[in-house]
Order: sequence, then structure tokens, then C-alpha cells
Amino acid sequence: MNLINDTNGVSRVEGVALSAIAERFGTPCYVYSRAALTAAYASYRSALAGHNARICYAVKANSNVAILNLFARLGAGFDIVSGGELARVIAAGGDPAKVVFSGVAKSRAEMQQALTAGIHCFNVESASELEQLNTVAGEMGKRAPVALRVNPNVDPKTHPYISTGLKTAKFGVAFDTARELYRGAQALPNLEIRGIACHIGSQLLDPQPAADAAGKVLELVDSLAAEGIALEHIDLGGGMGIRYRDEVVLPTADYLAPMLTRLAGRREMLYFEPGRSLVGNAGLLLTRVEVLKHGEEKNFAIVDAAMNDLARPALYDAWHEIVKVGAGGTAPAGTPRESGTAKTENARQSQYEIVGPICESGDFLGHDRNLALAEGDLLAILSAGAYGMAMSSNYNSRPRAAEVMVDGEQMHLIRRREEVAQLFALESVLP
Repeated sequence: MNLINDTNGVSRVEGVALSAIAERFGTPCYVYSRAALTAAYASYRSALAGHNARICYAVKANSNVAILNLFARLGAGFDIVSGGELARVIAAGGDPAKVVFSGVAKSRAEMQQALTAGIHCFNVESASELEQLNTVAGEMGKRAPVALRVNPNVDPKTHPYISTGLKTAKFGVAFDTARELYRGAQALPNLEIRGIACHIGSQLLDPQPAADAAGKVLELVDSLAAEGIALEHIDLGGGMGIRYRDEVVLPTADYLAPMLTRLAGRREMLYFEPGRSLVGNAGLLLTRVEVLKHGEEKNFAIVDAAMNDLARPALYDAWHEIVKVGAGGTAPAGTPRESGTAKTENARQSQYEIVGPICESGDFLGHDRNLALAEGDLLAILSAGAYGMAMSSNYNSRPRAAEVMVDGEQMHLIRRREEVAQLFALESVLP
């Protein structure tokens, strides 16, 4: 969970001091570890050794092109949910032929874009989408490769906002109607049936629901084969969770083992779509304490990061570990918005609400954190590599954070901090 190693009072990611990153690039700033990203991918590759399987990184978790490029170099395919994500994958050097396109409402333009690029497969989520895709492919003189995303009605035992496998979810097609839809797809002239897909949710810790879903999918695959509808691949989605606080997280091989046991001996290629488990604990959000405000009932540490930078606490009431960054006894030089040094000798131990400067009571990053803080101190918000920058916004006209990749003793700026003028560059006043 903790990317940081502390030596002689200095907090580092790999070989780079976080204080040096703050001094050079300012705060708030997302920091990622190349070694951690590579190790997370390697854990899947090792777990799937000996299986005819492909790892398709779920781009929505973190879509920075440097991260996509790293996974492309490692051999990954990609799971996308928009035309914008497809454009990012291609810009990052990803192979469109290793792309699966999920999503409940793909537009005609996105269908055309994906067909032109030559993606591997559309994960279709409705009867309407089948008809629309058949029409678009026909107009282009192409055949669209498809898999149906089926909804197995399996409870993933996770937060309701990230649960996607129940009957009440907007995702996928009802399990009981899937056979009929496959028969219909087979009759459409501009579609090519390639596989089947299933994804029941995110931040999954218990492997049993995913294994149960896989079992239901296999029953459907075999019943389709009996009708002469043979599938080339089985896509079992992603969703493996990470440790944010005190969750018990299985090693990747142990989490996948129940699914792989059920899939043993299958001829179909297997697809997995990890996102959070590849990037979540490979990144942190670096922020600086601007104001300490000691109230009658609560104490507030107001930092320069906010809910627009990291939405998960406000959106899901999510927990992220927050730690004070050691700078070797002296504070780093000031950021572009703050000069001077942190008065670490005046640090005050207290229970703090870690909040941002946005004008919302929901703008918090952590409740009731016991820390010894002074204004100017650096904090690291851990486990922020997934759904951090990807879900960030410009609320309150705040420029989005910089992103930095650490590689050994080197740090690389992989996204510049936005400037205020960029936020309204596409807007115009009335004549």
C-alpha cells in the first residue's frame, strides 16, 4: 500500500525524494512509480503463465499516455469505454488489434472510429447496440467483431456505485436473454461473433463472486456451442481490489486461481481487464498544508489539493491513507504558490480533518487523522493511482495537477500542470 520508503528522515518514491518533486514541480502533484506499475503487471503475467490469456488494462482507471505506453511496452492490450480512450491508446503506441471496447452507449462516431482503427472486439451491452453496430459496419463495408457483455446477476460484495453485475445495473444484457441475442447477432450480416464478456464490479476482495460469474458464463458458452455458435474468447473483466486501509488483499495468483480452475482446459482465449489493481497503489497525491485552523469541535488542515483533484473521498466516502512527508529535518524550498520554509519545529500533534480549499462541505480528503503538522508541511495521499487524476475536474476553476513518473533516481514530468487561461480558452463572450 505504501509507495514511500523513509531513510534518515527523507521520504522517497524509489530513489527520488518527494520533497524534491514538490520543489521542482509544485503541489498538488500526482506521483507514480514505474517499478510499482511494472511489478503489478508482472504479477498478472506470472499468474496467467501457461494459459492462453491476454491482459487488457482498463484505461478508465488512469489514462495518462505515459502509463498507457508503459503497459503497451509490457505487451498489454486495453479495455476502453470511449472514443477518447481509444485515441489515447493509439497515441501511446498501443495496438488497436488488442483493444476491447466496452460501454453502455457507444455513439455512431465512436463505432466508426473503432472500426476504422481495427479494434479486436466490441463488448456489446444491448440489443439496440447490436442493430446500430450492424448498420454502421454495413455503411462502412466492414464486419464488426462483437462479444455480448452478459450480466450474471452475481453480487460482487462491493460498494453499490461500483457494482455492475446485478440485475439492477445498467450494464450488460440479461443473462436469460443472451442466447436469443447471440442468435440474432449471428443472423446480422455485418457482425462477426468473437466472444463473450462479463464484469461484475470493482474493488473485489473475495474471489468467489468472480469465480461464480465465470461458472455461469461457461455454462452459457457451452450451450451456445451446442447450437453451433462457437466463441473465440472469454472476457472475464477485471475488478480485483487493492488495500487502501486494512483490507485483506490476496496475491494476484490466489485471487485468479478459482477462476482459472474453472477455466482449465478451455480452448477459448481468456481476457482479463485489470485497472485499479495495476495502478492504484503505484501512485500517490502530493499536497502541501496551507492553513491549520483549530476550531471549537474540529481541527482542519487545509491543503492545496481538493475534491477536484481526488474525488473518491467525496464521491464514495473512500479512505486514503495520509502520511506526513519527511524532508530530512529541513523543509523543501517553496512551491510556486508559497515561499519560505515549513515551520516543522512548530508542528502540532492533533486530530485533523484534511480538507481542500473548495467551497463545498464535501471537499475533504480524510477525516480524523492524527498528525503532527505545521503550515507548509508536505503530505502524501496514498493509493491514489487509480481514479485519481482520471476523475479530476476543474471545479472552482482550479487547474488540474501535474503528474510525475519516478523511474529509479529519475523523475519525469508526464503531464504539465494546467494554467488558468487554458480553462476558458475554448469559451467566448457574447457579441
